[in-house]
Amino acid sequence: MGILSRMSTLIKAKVSKLLDRAEDPRETLDYSYERQIEMLRDVKRGLVEVTASRRRLELQAAKVRDDGLRLEEQARQALAAGREDLATLALQRKQVATIQVEGLDQQIAQLEQEGQKLTMAEQRLSTKVATFRTQKEVIKAQYAAAEAQVRIGGAVSGISEEMGDVGLAVDRAREKTESMRARADAIDELVATGVLEEVGAGDEVGRELQRISAQQNVELDLQRLRAELAQPPEAKRIEGPQQ
Repeated sequence: MGILSRMSTLIKAKVSKLLDRAEDPRETLDYSYERQIEMLRDVKRGLVEVTASRRRLELQAAKVRDDGLRLEEQARQALAAGREDLATLALQRKQVATIQVEGLDQQIAQLEQEGQKLTMAEQRLSTKVATFRTQKEVIKAQYAAAEAQVRIGGAVSGISEEMGDVGLAVDRAREKTESMRARADAIDELVATGVLEEVGAGDEVGRELQRISAQQNVELDLQRLRAELAQPPEAKRIEGPQQ
């Protein structure tokens, strides 16, 4: 196993050396820049999707609120007509709508937080991409100048091509390190944005307590509506609408 391990290491070293000679660092820089642009697009796309989802939930919550107001008015009319059974049914449906609105509001708040995180990540990543683009062009120009200088120096002083390759490999290693560092920073910003967590449905005890609370609210609404109907018209005009 020791001999095979040393042979494998030797082969990898030789292959790596050949790849280093064939690879153009300028192409590596361009590829890293394109990858960062793709990540920036992904963040922007995620921000659009979160914003659209939040807007849909806001519209749905507004509709459910309107339904709750309509159901309370129906309960008032039913109670005035002596149909307490219909009033109770309408108020029960109103409580269901109220619970739905509370759940929607929680989801809207979570999406709002995620949108803020994505907005900050997009701004930071945009700045890093712009900075990397400038650095990339500077390094590419420096590389081209160094490459030309090596060729001229080799021709004048008679330095061999192998010695020139050594200098180019050192330059390439530094350039690749800088580009990979910028790419790693961009990835860290994406990781820091987090993900949406789905809201759980709750346990059986929570649902039972919610049902009891809804029933109590129905009884309170019935008592309030009975009190409103029991007041004479003159008292209603003096007191004005109840808040």
